[in-house]
Amino acid sequence: MPEKVDRLIRVNELLKRELAETIGRGISGAPGVLASVTEVKASVDLRNATVYVSLFGGSPEQQETMMRELIRARAELQHVIAGKLGFKHTPVLFFKRDLRQEKGDRVLELINEAENGGKNS
Repeated sequence: MPEKVDRLIRVNELLKRELAETIGRGISGAPGVLASVTEVKASVDLRNATVYVSLFGGSPEQQETMMRELIRARAELQHVIAGKLGFKHTPVLFFKRDLRQEKGDRVLELINEAENGGKNS
């Protein structure tokens, strides 16, 4: 069992690295929007993988355009990954927006506002 877990962790990291590189070079969904692959979670049988993406810059509409472009390019990305990694079965990719960074930024913003409000009183 530990071998399967270790293997899955390695596969997730490999997929993350290759997808980040491929998306960085080839996806131009919206000017001014940067897509960062934050995590990949492949299923145990390696048939599916959820790719978590953080988006930086641009308007909310531009960020939505970038997500649509990633989803549209799914088959092309799978093809590139298959060629690079040579897995027996290349996982079907599902893209999901990772909002953890944005939520963390909002928490820090609230803390700063509370600290500044407390000093001014």
